[in-house]
Amino acid sequence: MSQTVEMIKKLRDLTGLGVIDCKKALEKAGNDFDKALSMLKEQGIKIAEKKTERVTKEGLVGSYIHSNGKIGVLVEITCESDFVARTDDFKELVKNICLQIAATAPEYVSKGQVPADVVEEKKKSYKDIEDFYKEKVLFCQSFIRDDSLTVEEYVKSKIAKLGENINITRFTRYQIGE
Repeated sequence: MSQTVEMIKKLRDLTGLGVIDCKKALEKAGNDFDKALSMLKEQGIKIAEKKTERVTKEGLVGSYIHSNGKIGVLVEITCESDFVARTDDFKELVKNICLQIAATAPEYVSKGQVPADVVEEKKKSYKDIEDFYKEKVLFCQSFIRDDSLTVEEYVKSKIAKLGENINITRFTRYQIGE
């Protein structure tokens, strides 16, 4: 197999986009793999942003109980159709988000959910409010399975791959002793 075919396959595996999209990006990037990957990620973000207004009434409630039985998570993730909700990619997303929440204990899904009074209070104790967001807002956290992505970027990559809007509606994290 040629190196170009291998690069196209690797781009497809990393982005979930079609072979033709990966080939075109590689051609535009002059066979520079990293540049092509960056272009495809940007394309995926644009695709995801176009879908944000679409209604999500299907989806799954995911759960996770840590092996020691002391941490548990429930998360509701919605999409546009039950067809997508049944795919392995969507189920993987739900599982990964459950693991993320169990491991990092966020308090909010997005910055927009943080009440203004909490932001004002945290400005007193955090030198940079972005540090608070990275710690306590799920979408701002580094994704535990690939720290080159935020959770929001990971979700957007799934939106681009699955072709539907996806929302993390709500979650609850339980920990013994809290």
